Amino acid sequence: MPPNTVLIHGRSQGGNGNDDAVYIISRSSAVSGGELREARVQRNSNTNQSEVEFFLTAEGGRRFAKFTGDHVGDYLAVVLDNRVMSVAVIKSQISDNGVIEGRFTEQQATDLALVLNSGALPAGIKYLEERTVGPSLGKDSIHAGVTAATVGMLAVLIFMLVYYRGAGINADLALILNLIILLGFLGFSGATLTLPGIAGVILTVGMGVDSNVLIFERIREELRNGKTPPSAVEQGFSHAWITIVDTHVTTIVSAFILFIFGTGPVRGFAVTLTFGLLANLFTAVFVSRMIFDWILGRKQRGEALSI
Repeated sequence: MPPNTVLIHGRSQGGNGNDDAVYIISRSSAVSGGELREARVQRNSNTNQSEVEFFLTAEGGRRFAKFTGDHVGDYLAVVLDNRVMSVAVIKSQISDNGVIEGRFTEQQATDLALVLNSGALPAGIKYLEERTVGPSLGKDSIHAGVTAATVGMLAVLIFMLVYYRGAGINADLALILNLIILLGFLGFSGATLTLPGIAGVILTVGMGVDSNVLIFERIREELRNGKTPPSAVEQGFSHAWITIVDTHVTTIVSAFILFIFGTGPVRGFAVTLTFGLLANLFTAVFVSRMIFDWILGRKQRGEALSI
């Protein structure tokens, strides 16, 4: 190895350019990416071949003119992220403006210009916050979230049975079906159930109960006004439907905004909540109504409705 040189892997300049090759290059660069102002693709007026034109800063141009003047006929490499992206022969002295020629296709010239421009745009990192969560802590958090969701679900199911009696079974079946549909969607889409996602599931259960409460209380009100059970169920669902759609649509719009402007975990919460609400519209209204119709069809005329 010559002094002040290093071995670097890169693209092979022969064949399709996708093979790996090893180059011996100087440790010090002629110019850096910060001294490159712009690189763009153009057509050679004589050969109509694609080529890359580049522009350097004034200081970079002075350094490059001295380097290329001393190394006419030598090879010059373009290095990005410690990898050789392209190699060219220096034909003449170049100052602040030069052209890279070759048998480039339009795509190859575009890729090379992109590489050069990438080196001209250094990006700094400013740490705002850093957290380290071990696998055991993450597992414990998920376990605690699942436990909270399960306990909350059971508490809701028991409350609906106690407070609404026979109609509580209707609500419980709708809630369970809602959860099955939501988990089925998550499994089908291959989504990962994170803590925000579990929070979305819990909130979906709460929204489902809210829909059932609106419907059941409306049915109770109609029964107190002297309506028959079939008429009370009909009026209860028809009057509560607009309110349920209104609350669900406004929440879905909020979740949509979270999905657009949020990061990964927040977007997971938004997706889980949105599909949970869509499933709840189906179960709390249509499935629950079908169960009521089935129950009323089995009752004798004038028989009371357990709600």
